[in-house]
Parts: sequence; structure tokens; C-alpha cells
Amino acid sequence: MSKKYIDIMDTTFRDGFQSVFGGRVLMEDFFPAVEAAKEAGLRHFEFGGGARFQSLFFYLQENAFDMMDKFREIVGPDANLQTLSRGINTVMLDTGSREMINLHAKLFAKHGTTTIRNFDALNDVNNLEYSAGCIKKYGLKHEVVVTLMDLPPKCVGAHDVPFYEKTLRNILDSGLPFDSVCFKDASGTSSPQKVYDTIKMARKLLGDDVHVRLHTHETAGVSVACYLAALEAGVDGIDLAASPVSGGTSQPDILTMLHAIKGKDFDLGGLEIDNILKYEEVLNDCLKDYFMPPEATQVSPLIPFSPMPGGALTANTQMMRDNGTLDKFPEVIKAMRKVVERGGYGTSVTPVSQFYWQQAYANVMFGPWQQIAPGYGKMVLGYFGKTPVPADPEIVRLASEKLKLEPTTQNPLDIADADPIKSIACWSERLQKEGLEINDENIFIAAACDEKGIAFLKGESPLNVRKKSDCNDTKCETNKTEIKEEKKGMSNATGNYTVIVDGQKFNVTVAEGGADIQVTPVASTPAPQAQPQAQTSNVSGTEVPATVNGNVWKILVKEGDRVAADQTIIILEAMKMEIDIKSPVDGVVKAIKTTQNENVSEGQPLAVIG
Repeated sequence: MSKKYIDIMDTTFRDGFQSVFGGRVLMEDFFPAVEAAKEAGLRHFEFGGGARFQSLFFYLQENAFDMMDKFREIVGPDANLQTLSRGINTVMLDTGSREMINLHAKLFAKHGTTTIRNFDALNDVNNLEYSAGCIKKYGLKHEVVVTLMDLPPKCVGAHDVPFYEKTLRNILDSGLPFDSVCFKDASGTSSPQKVYDTIKMARKLLGDDVHVRLHTHETAGVSVACYLAALEAGVDGIDLAASPVSGGTSQPDILTMLHAIKGKDFDLGGLEIDNILKYEEVLNDCLKDYFMPPEATQVSPLIPFSPMPGGALTANTQMMRDNGTLDKFPEVIKAMRKVVERGGYGTSVTPVSQFYWQQAYANVMFGPWQQIAPGYGKMVLGYFGKTPVPADPEIVRLASEKLKLEPTTQNPLDIADADPIKSIACWSERLQKEGLEINDENIFIAAACDEKGIAFLKGESPLNVRKKSDCNDTKCETNKTEIKEEKKGMSNATGNYTVIVDGQKFNVTVAEGGADIQVTPVASTPAPQAQPQAQTSNVSGTEVPATVNGNVWKILVKEGDRVAADQTIIILEAMKMEIDIKSPVDGVVKAIKTTQNENVSEGQPLAVIG
């Protein structure tokens, strides 16, 4: 009897990079590994979409569409190249209008995509129907998704097999077109038995002819057991990654899974161990200069208590490094349980995982429920669709009060279509105003990435890649808690670092394995020349400080404007969350002491009100 052929999708270049490096890997650095993967016999790749789309524009000064084109050139016309899409969000920061969702499918088809995996974090099937039609319209394969996770202990109400059966039946009853079905556990928290029972249920509903896949992460330490359970239950495909971006917060390693199925009646894509070894050698060489966050390689037994997806975990910790708040990470993870429980049990996958994280972060930084993260608040109010169970009424009341929005049951697409800023015409006008070429790609980049997309198109976006050879740069500045954690971790974290402790800089040299650590003070350097706005430092009045480390997203007032107490005057971005900076008093803006896109520290004066 022949072994059952199991299709393997290599997630290395999308979810692997996202889970380990927050998506921050330059294309020219990893393209030799793509060639090696092709030579190893891999023919199915996840190569774009999800947060990996925006990370190129935000951090790498690269165009995601160019990357996709070059990837296709390397692997050839017959490879199955897959991207990840968030239903009504596609790869955007917010719900897209219908014309933007259509443009997403059109452009991804144009730039080499074969299959789009399409999910809704709330498992609201209404949020999948329109995007499914667009995907098929442009000749792409549509992989519809049921999103999985385990609930924190003692929480009930969703995310059991009957809930997934109901979701799958809703998909079938809707009549939306699909070519395959994926059960996606971004946090890797589902138990093997639940996975087995869920796949068995799906096989019974779908029959034997529909291609069924499982996607999970190693974050909670049970991914291989879950994959084995899924294989025994009749799954047709699983997702794996290659070292060094496998395991930990990412997918299990291809070699690990080849070992795990020894003696079983499964053929993992016809792959051979020696060929995969060669591929992983090339990949390791390609990534040898990249700083490996210690948390990316770890399995955490605490993740089921959050739950925090692997792909979002390192993206968030990288941002916490940039913001100097990594010491708060354990508190944020602990705070997530209540945020999930009171928010209606949407699946912890982008964008809902980010909403959970932002709210937990806000609860830690500003006090429980003192601020409502905009995404989290809009979710509990119904602006992204229906949550699996109703959100806590008290949280709904707080969200409505703080965001000044009423709860809604309106179709999110209708809301988006009515918003002028989500139209093609709006972004065409903006491109024209900025003197930029108006084409489909530029329109979508601007709409998907907002001001950061415009900055990229103008050649003004930052390069923010963590490489060990660059570690004397300020990008490697961190706090003493982080250094202690990284000292515990991986030998990859060796090198030279610049560390700030209590306001003083130190050079830290970490020898291999952390066996020898040398710390020397950094010689003081002359203060940088003051910016023009710094000349206002002697202006009398009430200073308005930054409430958190972050980036200046928008300045809403100008010097001379009259403002009221509690009026938002500046918006910071921290952890992909907008933080309103409000005037503490009535008065006149005497000085603006920051500029747009500037990185600011907690307590730093941003304005003076007189």
C-alpha cells in the first residue's frame, strides 16, 4: 500500500520571517535560500501577504510587489505561491472598501500569486464572502479558513469543535467559492485531541475530495503532536518552515516533521532529508548576520494563558525593543487573558491578536481600561463584524464612551464604502498632491500603509533591520532587562551592542554562548545641534509630555492655535496603536516641540500650552 502524499507549504519566507524577525529580512539577503529551496524539491511557498506585506514598506525600504515578482522569477511558473489575506482587511491596517478588496486580488494575481489563504479572525463568514468572489474573479485559488485557538483556562463559550463545525457549515451554506479549507491556529494553542476531532468533523462534512490543511505554530510546544493528530484524522497538507526560522514562534522544522513521521504511512511532499539539509545550510548562511530575538526561539508554556500568536509575538517584542519597553512584556502577556475574555473570544490572529495586544499593553502602561485601544474598541462595538460571543457590556460601554462611537450591526464593508478615505479616488488625489505616479500599485500601497506608504513612495521611509554587524547603531539600544534576557538565550545574540542603563550608554560585547560579557562606558559625545523647534524651550506655559515611547504619527494643531482642555493635539503611534496626546489645559499652543515621524520618549515634552 502506497503512502498518502501530504502537501507541504514552506512558510519560511513569510510566516517564518514574520514570526522570528517581525518580517524584517531584506530580499537580496534571502533570495539565494529561495533558489536552494527550489533545488531541494519544494514547490509550494508562502511568499507574501499578511504583516509581511507592510513590513517591507515600513522597515525595509522595499516594494512588496517587486519582491513577489522576483520570487516568482526564481521558483518558476509552476510553483504554488501563496499569500495570506485577512478577509475584509486583506493586507491593510483597517477594513477595506469593496474597491480596495477587489484591487488587492487584482494586484496579487498580477504579481505572481497562485493561492490566497483568506481568513476572518472573528470567524464571521459574512466577512469572507466578498473577498472570496474577488479572489476567484482574477483566476486565483481561494483557500478559505476557519481560525482556531484554545481559550485561556476556565473560559468557555467558543473555540470548541461544535463552534468550528458551526463556522464550517456557515461557509458551506453561504455558497462562497473555495478550492481548499485551512484550519489555522496562529497561536499554536489548540490541543492535539481538539485538532483530531476538528479535522474528523471537517472530513465528514466535506467528503474526501476537498483539500484540507492545518496551520499551527510551535509557540506552546504542541505543534508536532497537533500535526500528527491532523495526519491521522485525514488532513491533506501541513505548513512547515526551515531552520533557523522554524520552531519557537514559527512552524515546526521540515526536518523535525520528516523525523516525526518515520514508520508512518505519510509521504511529506516527496522531500528528502539530505536535500533539506543543504537548503537549511544556505538559509542559515543567508541569515547569519541577523539578530535573532531570544523569545523567537523559545517554547512558552504560558502562551495558552494569553494566547499570543507567534507571528505577532516577535513583531511586538521588536517594537517594544524600539520603544524601550521590553521589560513590560511579561505583564502584557499576563494582561491578555482578561482582554480576550471580555472582548468576545475573537481568534488571536491578525488583526484581532494585535487588538488584544494593544489593549493589554494599554492596560499595563496606563492602568486597566483607562484607555481603550481603537482597534479593540471598534471590535467590541461591532465595526469589524460579529464576535463569537457578545463582548462584556461594561467594556462595550467604555469603548463607546472613550471612542465616541455607538455600537453597530452594520456590514463593515458598507461602513468602509461610505468612508471617503478608503476610496481609490481619495488616494489618487493624495498621490497627485504629493507629485507621485498614479497607478494601481501606488494607490494600494498608500491605502494599505497610510502615511508610511506615502513616505515610502517619496523615498522617505526608514531602514530598520537588526543585524549584528550594525549593532553599534542606535537600533540596538535597549534596556538592562532586555540584555539580561538575551544573555540567557541564544548564541546568535553574540556581538557588540550599545545599551542604555539609567540614561548612560555602555558598549556590551557578548562572546559566543554568553560565556564572556564585557561592559565599558561609551565616551560622551557632543550634543547634537538643536532642531529649530528646540529654540522654544524657554517658552513659558504648561508642557505636554509624551505618555509613552513611540513615534509621532500626526500633529493636529499648529503654533498659535487655541485649544481646549482634553483636546487631542498630537497622535503617537506605539505598538501599532494610536495614542492620543491631549492638552491638559485651555489655552494657546505656544510651541510644538516635535516633528512628524520623530521617535519620542515617555515624558519628553511635545508641546507647550500657554
